[in-house]
Amino acid sequence: MVLFSTTQLSKTFHDLPLFTDVSFGMEEGDRVGIIGRNGVGKTTLLRIIAGVESPDSGTVAFNGQASFEYLEQLPAFSREQQVLEAVMDGRRELRTLLDRHAELCTLVARSHEATLQRELDSVTEQIEHANGWGLETDARIILQKLGISQFDADVRRLSGGQRKRVALARALLRDPDLLILDEPTNHLDADSVQWLQDRLQQSNRALLLITHDRYFLDAVVNRIVEMEQQQLISFPGNYEMYLERREAMINAQEAEAERTRGKLRQELAWLQRGARARRTKQKSRVDWITKMEAAPKPVEEKRIKIEVGSGFLGSRIIDAVNASKSIGGKLLFEHFTYRATAGDRIGIIGPNGCGKSTLLNVLCGEIPTDTGSVKIGGSVRIGYFRQENDNFDPSKSVIGTLREVAEYIDTGIGRDRYLSASDMLNKFHFPHKKQSALVGTLSGGEKRRLALLIVLMNNPNVLFLDEPTNDFDLQTMSALEEYLVHFQGFLVIVSHDRMFLDRTVEYIYAFDGKGGIKEYPGNYSTYLEKKEVEAVKAAESATSDIKKPKPVQKDRPKGGTAKKMTWKEEREFERLESDIAALEEEKDSLTQKMHAQADGDYAALAEHGKRIQEIDEQLAEYSERWFELAEKSED
Repeated sequence: MVLFSTTQLSKTFHDLPLFTDVSFGMEEGDRVGIIGRNGVGKTTLLRIIAGVESPDSGTVAFNGQASFEYLEQLPAFSREQQVLEAVMDGRRELRTLLDRHAELCTLVARSHEATLQRELDSVTEQIEHANGWGLETDARIILQKLGISQFDADVRRLSGGQRKRVALARALLRDPDLLILDEPTNHLDADSVQWLQDRLQQSNRALLLITHDRYFLDAVVNRIVEMEQQQLISFPGNYEMYLERREAMINAQEAEAERTRGKLRQELAWLQRGARARRTKQKSRVDWITKMEAAPKPVEEKRIKIEVGSGFLGSRIIDAVNASKSIGGKLLFEHFTYRATAGDRIGIIGPNGCGKSTLLNVLCGEIPTDTGSVKIGGSVRIGYFRQENDNFDPSKSVIGTLREVAEYIDTGIGRDRYLSASDMLNKFHFPHKKQSALVGTLSGGEKRRLALLIVLMNNPNVLFLDEPTNDFDLQTMSALEEYLVHFQGFLVIVSHDRMFLDRTVEYIYAFDGKGGIKEYPGNYSTYLEKKEVEAVKAAESATSDIKKPKPVQKDRPKGGTAKKMTWKEEREFERLESDIAALEEEKDSLTQKMHAQADGDYAALAEHGKRIQEIDEQLAEYSERWFELAEKSED
């Protein structure tokens, strides 16, 4: 089934063409990732497809039988509403049925009218057909998986990141034929990203999304559509396959361009031989030369090299000793000790709200510790890239804004050691034409990229990056990774982007949500491997430590004869034998699964271990009662 199709869409923003006469469509089973540089119109295209924005020309035709849900990059809630209520609005018709069912149950209990009973039967059937009895439970589970536990909070009073997660939960609960998601992993912690990735992989619904998370993109899509030079280029397969096909396409374009240049040189030489030669040739030959000279050149993909030294760093950089911090009565971390040295590269991860940003603020001296101390060396120049960086004058140019920070920086490397503001902009994909543009005309991703450059132009020797990849395009992330590879100072990154952490850090510091921060040498993938090993060991320990309960021997009452079992106790005795056998069978099955999944999902292993512990507790209770009754039967 075709879900939608667009025909010759065109859109201009501030006299700049975003895309021209593009046609695009999706069918059931399509899972499409839209990629392209910041400012090319990715979000605008999604808004047009979702009907939120109109194109300058062209049409969008949606299948009237298909449902869709659009998650905006910055969702807003217009009315006062509790979080749980806002999420359940994703299935408003079902929620209305559930409310009516509750009302009818009360009315039928009072009056027993046949018409009310028939309506109740009809509503019940509709709810069962929609599998709707667990709607509220499903909503709560999705919210918890996305890190939201304030079910009764007013959604308008939440932070921007929390509102984004509530809107995502609403979209997932609705489960439409097509999900349109704009940066769904923004403001999620790594565990929530993994959960969302698994959920989308298991779903058979169509998907259209924009994301900067390359692991996520690789896992959930089966087609990549790249926006480039006002057009759409489609590549079948996931992100890894896109990279391979893109490289092959560029190589083919370069080979064809070289052949064209060779022929063009020959034709230009012919033109320059004079009028007599030209008169002997066809006019079409001259037209071809003119056309080739004016033709757009293929986009060149160049690996940008950015080498910047950190400058002098003394023996003391940042020393944290037994640092602890609580906010609003909630313990965020305690007894945190770390002594930074030049070249340290650490990634900080943990659940949303656990205190990752607060730790950065403590380490840079912005807020004090409750106990312990943080000392910063005199040679330290901290560059702090925060999650919110939008304090720009929209009337100033891009280059003018950056030059207010510095005209150039001293990289300290090589003969051409001085890097100008214009050079730095160019390396981060602001071409010369874009550098003269007003800041107010930039896209959200471009403004965030400019904010990053303002931090880097201060030439820091200590870098704190708080969720730096949010709203960045893949090219900017590549440029930032290149910069960080050559950065020689102390680097601290808070990020949910797993590939970014894999490429930039050498230690992971993981918050446990209870005040502890644990160190794991290696990058994010190494951290995951170690967590899996820990989970397997914990599960094995749970099964080996819990011994089979010994029968409880009760003393018979002295001076009398034990009473025989009643008929009711005989039935209980038989039922206990059956229940004990079933529990032991379930335990054996779970134990076998744990051994079979030793290298698999550590979360599932932990769940199996927890269930085995519950079974052992039940067996202890049932066995004690069984022996009580067995003694009676022997008498």
